[in-house]
Amino acid sequence: MPDTSSGFTEADVPDQSGKCFVVTGANTGLGFEAARVLAMRGARVVVACRSEARADEAMRRIRALAPAADLGFLPFDQADLDSIRRAAVELDGEPRIDALVNNAGVMMPPLSRTQQGFELQFGVNHLGSFAFTALLLPKLAATPGSRVVITGSLAHISGRIDWDDPNAKRSYRRWPRYRMSKLANLLFLFELDRRLRAAGSSVMALGCHPGIAGTDLGRHLPAVGLAWAAFRPFLNTPAMGAWPTLQAATGAVTPGAYYGPQGFREIKGPSGVVRRAPHATDPALARRLWDLSVEMTGIEPALPPA
Repeated sequence: MPDTSSGFTEADVPDQSGKCFVVTGANTGLGFEAARVLAMRGARVVVACRSEARADEAMRRIRALAPAADLGFLPFDQADLDSIRRAAVELDGEPRIDALVNNAGVMMPPLSRTQQGFELQFGVNHLGSFAFTALLLPKLAATPGSRVVITGSLAHISGRIDWDDPNAKRSYRRWPRYRMSKLANLLFLFELDRRLRAAGSSVMALGCHPGIAGTDLGRHLPAVGLAWAAFRPFLNTPAMGAWPTLQAATGAVTPGAYYGPQGFREIKGPSGVVRRAPHATDPALARRLWDLSVEMTGIEPALPPA
């Protein structure tokens, strides 16, 4: 195994020949960079995204670097539970799935809603990941040592769940709703890991965050472009931001662990284990969110409470 004592980078990703990774939002940003590295290491990579044209362009770019890359397109809209269900059925045709990388997300749009009427940030960033993971768990369990990777954010630290108004019917502010969705990711990680271990499953739940990386996730914030230009030398590139994702998906990991940049305030640098806010590992909050997620999506993972 590579020596990752100074932090994990894409150079530490071992050969992935024979393995299959499903990466949501793999046509751009962190998802694209993770898909690129996985394909270059010999894995089959399923590019799950809404636009076939954008997926084709992403796969063309990867094949320019790795002509023999084994790539596939999966129609997938994380803002639509019906699309998520169809994608899960289609993936049943894959011989194996070694990891589901829940990368797709949205950040601070104007008030918008999913196809089922959920507030978009909570609906996409958390409920979509929850539903897709739940539906794929039986397929993942068929491959010993498979993984579920959940993408968090530094923003989870100041996040709070609005239990009385999860769908933002009474009020909406972009930043608090984004932080709420990212806290939900970490609470989901905690509860999923707890239930998988209690069930004796070989599936591992891992979390990651990219630090602060310049991607199109911030496209709804016009001022971000100017700030990114000024602070670019101090932040992660998209390729660097994908290092924690790659560590969680391929590295020597501890089940339930959370990975991110090791630099100043977890903004930039090689990946390693990073901190979580205390309320992100609160068992009562995690169970409450799990139950709320089942109620809202109508999808229940086959993992009884421990």
